[in-house]
Amino acid sequence: MLGLIQRVKHASVEVEGQTVGRIDSGLLLFLGVEKEDDEASAEALLKKVLAYRVFPDAEGKMNLNLQQAGGGLLVVSQFTLAADTRKGLRPSFSRAGSPALAESLYDHFVSRAREFHEPVATGVFAADMQVSLQNDGPVTFMLSS
Repeated sequence: MLGLIQRVKHASVEVEGQTVGRIDSGLLLFLGVEKEDDEASAEALLKKVLAYRVFPDAEGKMNLNLQQAGGGLLVVSQFTLAADTRKGLRPSFSRAGSPALAESLYDHFVSRAREFHEPVATGVFAADMQVSLQNDGPVTFMLSS
């Protein structure tokens, strides 16, 4: 399972002109599912996302995690993260999980995230989404389970 996190001042997701998810300061997570992923992969990535220290402490060093910083989490499904871009000029999605697997693991990830953290907002799985954000730093990391 893959997660691209961005530390944001604010972020939101629109579907068909309607805001479906919004956070203030926190993390925007683009979540990708590969075909070998399972619930254990989702749990491992969630643990990492919540504990990853990307927020500044009193001295300005990245020593605080999302929970310590009190930020929101916006989770957006993004199958393109699983693209194989090593050859050619067109991405291959042979590593990506099936839509059924991806939706199941996305739902599991979000459900478990809500058990451990608030607020958690989301996009809409497999929808055409418009994502707006103000990256803070910029601070962006690729995580994997």
